Amino acid sequence: MIELRARRVWLRLAEEVVIARARERHAEVIQVELRYGSAVGFGEGAPAARFGETPDETLAYLRDPATSGLVGRDPFALETVSSEFARVAGQRAASAAIDAALHDLVGQLLGQPVWRLYGLTRSAPATAWTVSLADPDAMARAAETAVRSYRRLKLKLGGRDGLDLERVRAVRAITAAPLQVDVNEAWTFEEAGEALAELAALGVDLCEQPLHAGDPHGPALKARSPIPIFVDEDCRTPADVAACRERAHGVNVKLAKCGGIRQALKLVAAARATGLALMLGCTAESSLGTAAACQIASLFDYVDLDGNLKLRRDPWAGLELTDGVQRASGRPGLGVEPAAAPPLEQLGGLYFTRARPLLRRVYHRLREHRP
Repeated sequence: MIELRARRVWLRLAEEVVIARARERHAEVIQVELRYGSAVGFGEGAPAARFGETPDETLAYLRDPATSGLVGRDPFALETVSSEFARVAGQRAASAAIDAALHDLVGQLLGQPVWRLYGLTRSAPATAWTVSLADPDAMARAAETAVRSYRRLKLKLGGRDGLDLERVRAVRAITAAPLQVDVNEAWTFEEAGEALAELAALGVDLCEQPLHAGDPHGPALKARSPIPIFVDEDCRTPADVAACRERAHGVNVKLAKCGGIRQALKLVAAARATGLALMLGCTAESSLGTAAACQIASLFDYVDLDGNLKLRRDPWAGLELTDGVQRASGRPGLGVEPAAAPPLEQLGGLYFTRARPLLRRVYHRLREHRP
């Protein structure tokens, strides 16, 4: 059997991230390790409270001996394992972590990066930098700093205070950079209808998830919108794509939401077949999680992979950020390695490494503790 280990990892954000429904100063992800002989593969999944997943439940599921049985004995059985996990309700983050680790393992065994195994390239659209929801002046200041390094901005809206358009105007006043907005389900149909025309006048490229997932007004809003509407919370798996065509021009694909690379590729195929545009998104995660997404980034029209860039300290390294484009490396597997030795406050399960056996044993003893 392939040996499966799982652990919880706390990631500290460099600054508070604010969206319409939540504030975050740290993120919890689950990282897995798959051992097959002397080869090791790593993967990461971020449980989403919005979809009813929790780190505790994800970790317990991955540590269940029955879960190891689903992984099986053959590291090359990527489709079989992905399909088995896709049938398990409420465990998309676990599925994504296992899927990423298997891809990393296969890449290690073959000595090739995952993107090459699929005949893809390292090229990708420039990643959007997310500007947190705040008052208009604060968002403008944050945007002014961000455009020094990033070519595209994603503005979080949904303040429910009547200032969303002022937020966009304030940012547009200081930059001509491409803009997109994400409302995180916070607008009503009437609010969205009024706002979209103004956003078009301000040169906003697209609006993400303006209405609550499943809102019956979705098709009507799409029909009247002067700019493309993308859905995120409305689209989790390939099975959701057909309904999304009625309410959106594009979908946001996240590995932790759909279950990993294999499921994401199916979602991409379904979206392209129905004429939907594609965005590759992320959650707050380390470069281990982002590295899996980067393997397939060349398939997307838009990329929003800045979760790892917002950490106070990223425990994994290996991705390349050049002129606002985050690219996978050319090394085998996912192409990332543990960063330099962690600071003391990250001991106890907040970080783990492939190397240094003695330090590794300390991590295993302390991994359930928080700083």
